Amino acid sequence: MTGTTDAELNGRHHSVGELVGQATEQLSVLVRQEVALAKEELAEKGRRAGRGGGLLGAAGAVAYAALLALAGTATAALSLTLPVWAAALVVTAVLFAVAGVLAAMGRAQVRRAAPAKPEETLGSVRADVEEIRERAHR
Repeated sequence: MTGTTDAELNGRHHSVGELVGQATEQLSVLVRQEVALAKEELAEKGRRAGRGGGLLGAAGAVAYAALLALAGTATAALSLTLPVWAAALVVTAVLFAVAGVLAAMGRAQVRRAAPAKPEETLGSVRADVEEIRERAHR
């Protein structure tokens, strides 16, 4: 900026009431924009947490199936010959591997969603407050 004000450009000076009214209006718009930004940021974090929770739930379901398969494997190992229980053991190992991958993915999603505060918006609000303070001291 060159340091010229709207009043200088318009060829007249604004009254204190007009200036206060403009400041109030601008502050109101700024606050609404910051609230909208905070809502969007929290919504995105909520979506991430939801996906992470879903993946952790899927990991739990697959792990439960893996435990059932392990029980079948143990039964097959005790009552049948080696090829049957070996096949059941392979299925169990695959199910546990799938559960591990799902758990790792879910954990990563939950970590990315935390903390649940709108950090970008808070930083923007702090910058706005600092700018207002600087201009108020002039």
